[in-house]
Amino acid sequence: MEHNLGSRRRRKSAGATDDGEPADRRRPSRIYEVGSEPDPRFTMANERTLLAWLRTALAFVVTGIAATALQDHVARPAFIGIVAGGACLTGTIAAIAAYGRWQRIELSLRLQRPLPDPRVAGLLVVALVVLAAAGVVTLVWDAL
Repeated sequence: MEHNLGSRRRRKSAGATDDGEPADRRRPSRIYEVGSEPDPRFTMANERTLLAWLRTALAFVVTGIAATALQDHVARPAFIGIVAGGACLTGTIAAIAAYGRWQRIELSLRLQRPLPDPRVAGLLVVALVVLAAAGVVTLVWDAL
């Protein structure tokens, strides 16, 4: 059943639409109640991409937590705290951005529109380079 962006199925309390079909209970409803069902392969690929972004976000957070273990072993523990906080913050931003990206792509698939650009990917690359450079500087500085 095709839907336009502005049209939504009305939900009945018994869990059925006006035409007797079961109501779609998937969330977020603003995504699933518009357009038409895309090929499941594309939806699953979008979900796999979301999970990959979430693994990356988790890696940033774990790196930040692990960096705090170095505070007792370096000459400038405050700098390690800044690197750890930056890594955790980057992970948080990556997780939030991943969910937004998943929504934009799912909506594009459902409305048969071109896929959106990967807005946050460049920022994550910059964050990774900055955090890696800060980690290297900390370790080299401590070795001198």
